[in-house]
Amino acid sequence: MLMVLFISCISISGGRAENGGPIITFPDYPSFSDIPEQEFQSVISYLTSVPSLQDAGIGFILLIDRRQDKWSSVKTSLLRIGSFPGNLQLVFVLRPSGIFQRAIFDIVLKLNQDDFKMKVPVIMLNSVTELHSYIDKTQLTEELGGTLEYCHSQWLGHRTAIESFAVMVKDTAQMLQAFGTELAETELPNDATSTMSLLTVHTEKRDKMKVMHNERQTTNYPEKNTIQLLAQLNETETAFDEFWNKHQLKLEQCLQLRHFEHDFREVTERQNTFTDIGNSSSHVEHIMRDLCNLEDKSQEYLEKALALILQGDELIQNNHYAVDSILPKCNEMRRVYNSLDFNGTSHYILITFCSPLQASEWCESGVYLLASQPIDKCQSQDGAEAALQEIEKFLESATDQRLDDLGRINKDYGLILNKELVVIILVFVSSTLHPQNKFCISSFYRHVINELIETERVYVEELLCVLEGYAAEMENPSMILLMPIALQNKKDVLFGNMPEIYDFHNRIFLRELENYVEYPELVGRCFLARRGELQIYERYCQNKPRSESLWRQCSDCVFFQECQRKLEHKLGLDSYLLKPVQRITKYHLLLKELLKYSKNCEGAEDLQEALTAILGILKAVNDSMHQIAITGYEGNLNELGKLLMQGSFNVWIDHKKGHAKVKDLARFKPMQRHLFLHEKVLLFCKRREENGEGYEKAPSYSYKHSLNMTTVGITENVKGDHKKFEIWYNAREEVYIVQVSDLSAIVLTLVRPQLEYCVQFWAPYFRKDIRVQRRFTRMIPGMGNLSYEDRLEKLGLFPLEQRRLRGDLGEVFKIMKG
Repeated sequence: MLMVLFISCISISGGRAENGGPIITFPDYPSFSDIPEQEFQSVISYLTSVPSLQDAGIGFILLIDRRQDKWSSVKTSLLRIGSFPGNLQLVFVLRPSGIFQRAIFDIVLKLNQDDFKMKVPVIMLNSVTELHSYIDKTQLTEELGGTLEYCHSQWLGHRTAIESFAVMVKDTAQMLQAFGTELAETELPNDATSTMSLLTVHTEKRDKMKVMHNERQTTNYPEKNTIQLLAQLNETETAFDEFWNKHQLKLEQCLQLRHFEHDFREVTERQNTFTDIGNSSSHVEHIMRDLCNLEDKSQEYLEKALALILQGDELIQNNHYAVDSILPKCNEMRRVYNSLDFNGTSHYILITFCSPLQASEWCESGVYLLASQPIDKCQSQDGAEAALQEIEKFLESATDQRLDDLGRINKDYGLILNKELVVIILVFVSSTLHPQNKFCISSFYRHVINELIETERVYVEELLCVLEGYAAEMENPSMILLMPIALQNKKDVLFGNMPEIYDFHNRIFLRELENYVEYPELVGRCFLARRGELQIYERYCQNKPRSESLWRQCSDCVFFQECQRKLEHKLGLDSYLLKPVQRITKYHLLLKELLKYSKNCEGAEDLQEALTAILGILKAVNDSMHQIAITGYEGNLNELGKLLMQGSFNVWIDHKKGHAKVKDLARFKPMQRHLFLHEKVLLFCKRREENGEGYEKAPSYSYKHSLNMTTVGITENVKGDHKKFEIWYNAREEVYIVQVSDLSAIVLTLVRPQLEYCVQFWAPYFRKDIRVQRRFTRMIPGMGNLSYEDRLEKLGLFPLEQRRLRGDLGEVFKIMKG
């Protein structure tokens, strides 16, 4: 192929037709017919790959120059281009210029016209002048009467260099990708020595690769293709450098963590040996000397721990890529730090205050005094009185050791009896109680239900006070004059559906709660019965941003000040507008406290189900607050079905369609996307932080694209990383790699909407084929190897044979969602 290009029997000079189609020229070459067919086809295929895909898509123009040749050469050329591999638009032929050859050409062309019928037009030209009427002179070389400068040998040199550089770019990108994969799949060591060794090895490999890359990245041909290859290479290098910086930082943090864990184990093990407060003054003094030495030694480690905790917090706030690994370690360090700091201080104070309380030393002194009294000393009255006076004097010294002055002890030793020690004592006391102590449990129940009912009454009274003292006054003619224009006719915006919330709690919920005052363990049934009505809080929370914005705009107006004065409220209206949000979040805390002491008791299942329902309402409220912040979506979000989940993830996109390009290798850096999973569609959005105060500072989500859940598939694990899973679309034409912290929960949440869709699709056949349920339960991740009965038990389902569904699968859906 190179020889054919070298002899310049076919060339692509860079000229363009009027519509932009590339021109391929067949110059006058007497031995054209002697070129082997295979080499000819290789050259044609290569030349059609030189222009960009966009230019090639317009269509090629073939220009066959046979002015100095014979009719047979024209025939050979036309026959060969019949199998042209590219998009052919038009063929120009400059006929032989000799009188005899032209006459033969006309006769043979008429006789063999059918043999030369082609799919594209073939225009026969008598001269280059006719050619200029079709193609501008600036797009033709000098041989064809044009002004386009073209040197074939120089073009060959450029193409050879570009091809070599393209191979080098591809090899370099693949090498970077392989090294990046090796780094990503490397597990962090558990000791400092191995971590340091791994960091050194990886750094040496990276430096060596960097030097090799800089040596090879040279070119003297600033062609368009070369610039594109350089841009792709630089893009790959930039992506790898970002990935390397994160990897190096991760290893350095791991090394710091290993050193810190080693030092902390040494200090805490040593500190645990100082738990005795001593049984004598000398013992106490010995312990205090050791404790001072430990305090000096541990202070350095405490400072290191504090610095590392602050560093970990900063990384977490900056959305560090290893936040799921840093967060638990940071919390553990904080706990150990607080424990070590507090225990060292309290231990020192405890020993200091216990020193004068060592009664055992005083007792030992008294025993020694009695034992040392000689018997013969009591033979005389003077000797006995002297011994008695010595004993009475010793007894008088006991006033400093007596413990019956509780007031003095509480005052002098209050530092010892701080909150931490009180909590420890209470935990110990509570652990000594029998778990079946019905009196204590019932007392606790009464306390919680009384608190629930009392706070519910206060809540209802506060809502009524706001509605009468503010909302009703907005319609009072005498007060309207005090209202700014921006506030007029905005009662629904400011208060939302607070009247509906008040009516529900005052007329229904409070009265039903009061019915359970004697049966507090059954109060979960009240929440279950009214969980549908409690969803009115979702609309209130969705309106809260508008309400808060209006409040900030008009909070200083005379109207609100006058209303607050009449009500004698110390707090402004904004504090009371927040009450419904605070109240709905309070319920799940009270239910959780009741459930904690209700195991194996009547009503425990109802409490658990009520807690789940309240948490579901809170989740729906939170999800809806995020959903209303979506911008740029042209459709109706309400038509996408129920919002099942939402959250921020790292996303990599892999397009399988089309030819692989070098730039596709640069996929080290993930995209930050916020996903909204509805029953019908999965939305991909980009989170944008807003400037402002309150709800105006809440982020917004710019819509990017979406996937129809009916054509989505899921791969639970991605090779090399169990924290990632794949969402693929249209038979893996598009693959989205998503990184999560809790894989099993997310995958189940994603699979269930598809599972329900399938169940709805197959519902008419359930009565005919019970085996469908077996197939559906087997689709759920982690259940493929379980038996049918075990799968049903794990999901909380019963066989369809026992349910008697009669075509209604709503109960099955509810259990699967739960």
